[in-house]
Amino acid sequence: MSVQTFTVYDIFEMNARRYATGIAVTEQDRTLTFEALLEQVNTVAQGLLNHGIAPKDRIAILAMNHLEYLVLKGAAAAMGAILVPINWRLSQDEIAYILEDSGAKLLFFDDACKAQLDALVNAEQFTGTPVSISGIHKNGPGWEDFNQPPVSASPLTPPERDDIFCLIYTAAVEGHPRGAALSHENMVISNLQTCLTMGLTREDAYLNMVPLFHITGMNLALATLHMGGKNIIMEKFNAPEAIALAAKENVSLVASFPPILSTLLDNMKQGDLTSINHVTGIDSPDNITTFTQKTGAQFWILYGQSETSGFVTLSDHSLMPGAAGKQCPVSNIAVLDDDDTALPRDTPGEIAVRGPVVFQGFWKKDGNLDRSTIRNGWHHTGDMGRIDKNGFLWFEGRKPEKELIKPGGENVYPAEVEKVILTHPDVLSVCVIGVPDPKFGEGVKAVCVKKPEANLDGPALIAFVGERIARYKKPGYVEFVDAMPEKENGTIDRMQVKEKYGRA
Repeated sequence: MSVQTFTVYDIFEMNARRYATGIAVTEQDRTLTFEALLEQVNTVAQGLLNHGIAPKDRIAILAMNHLEYLVLKGAAAAMGAILVPINWRLSQDEIAYILEDSGAKLLFFDDACKAQLDALVNAEQFTGTPVSISGIHKNGPGWEDFNQPPVSASPLTPPERDDIFCLIYTAAVEGHPRGAALSHENMVISNLQTCLTMGLTREDAYLNMVPLFHITGMNLALATLHMGGKNIIMEKFNAPEAIALAAKENVSLVASFPPILSTLLDNMKQGDLTSINHVTGIDSPDNITTFTQKTGAQFWILYGQSETSGFVTLSDHSLMPGAAGKQCPVSNIAVLDDDDTALPRDTPGEIAVRGPVVFQGFWKKDGNLDRSTIRNGWHHTGDMGRIDKNGFLWFEGRKPEKELIKPGGENVYPAEVEKVILTHPDVLSVCVIGVPDPKFGEGVKAVCVKKPEANLDGPALIAFVGERIARYKKPGYVEFVDAMPEKENGTIDRMQVKEKYGRA
């Protein structure tokens, strides 16, 4: 290992020395100090080796937020395995695709996801080894089989800084999700960039309300850990529980995507949230203003992707409401035209990013990486934006061929929803667009042309889609039209569809 290497595992090892008896993570009645966390990380790393996992092998996790999630991140980093966090909201076929594409040998799961695991095993869509983090199960070992001191320890092979730490599977831009490969250096630099920009210290306590499979959840959990702060784990967001934990644990940092902020506001009479100093995420200006006025918290507006290891801009919302923040210290951002030429200020173009937080590429089954988004020294995000005279980034939407809908902070590509809708025997054509939604910020709308004599209504179509892909991707709105606006070449004119039908 190079003497210059500092990996995700080094975060755990370093803080066990610096803050040995300090509280690293707590979940309900379970608490681990930094020293105890490292001990468990090392034990589970040995357990992975003893179960045949080698450096660069992939291990997946399909679970709600748990203390074991953080342990597994450290254990994988300790012995060089690649972690594959899976969104538990995905459909069975979507999860099966990720498992097959990544080549995961182990799948860690909890009781909440056991039915999904059983369905995958019964359909022979996962032929590796399932591991319950909630106990023993009939199909394989449990967490305690990995979390027992080995009779004889095997030497760990620590990864290099540019080795892959995790694969974050993004929305299906071309029909299937793609695994964004993030290196140890990507994550370590992203942690430090977040901490430096927001001013996080070891006095901070982060309440894990957003899922740990999400890049935002992963980034903030590891950043808090990096600075010696405390992670408080919530299995799943629940407003009354979050408010109670905020007061009990003196929570100073949270992340929010719609409808988290509005739900907290609706329940604020049940407790005190004034300990919260920092909120990151997205929401409506009204919700942000109301929350910051009632709590005194600072709301950090941001821009980022899984492909950029999280945030590449962060700024106080009050400085420029509606903007997407200013670039972080080691994230160089440019706005480019179609010829990759930098555009003047306030001129819309494609947002491009350069720096040590940019991912290594998209994972391919053969272990190679697809780096097609990286050209001329820039990662091309597919997002449109502009940078104003004060240096603030303004998000202007997706490039037409890479349109993206974000209900509640999740990513939905219209093409993947359209692909499912077109399998319905009564649908002739469809165009899926994003529309304003009072609860989730943005909703999914399907504009459809039915086949002659078809007897199909909106609820039936929504149910049809919900049975085939993740439920958050199904349309919340359906509108049937006689004909679709078309371009001269006969293809659907998406811009006209949005202009005519872009309302809920």
